[in-house]
Amino acid sequence: MYDEKEISQVSIVFAALSNPTRLKILSIITETKKPLHIKAVAITLKMDYAAVYRHIAILKKANLLQIFEVGRSRVLSPLHVEGVEQLVQQAIIVAK
Repeated sequence: MYDEKEISQVSIVFAALSNPTRLKILSIITETKKPLHIKAVAITLKMDYAAVYRHIAILKKANLLQIFEVGRSRVLSPLHVEGVEQLVQQAIIVAK
């Protein structure tokens, strides 16, 4: 059985992955194979920077990406790429 802390942590990850926009953000930064500016993600998604940043904060809280300060810019780098890809692939199988 899982303890309360593990259940809480897993819930945070699943909640972060439950939003289509956040899945798109992870997909974009994973596919580039290099750190990407938040502004570039916002432009790609045709969304407001602030809206994208709110989604990114949730992904960061779930430990699914890192944010680096580069000068005045914020750059994103994915974490746990293989694990997230496996979760998404399993979800696709379950959803069929």
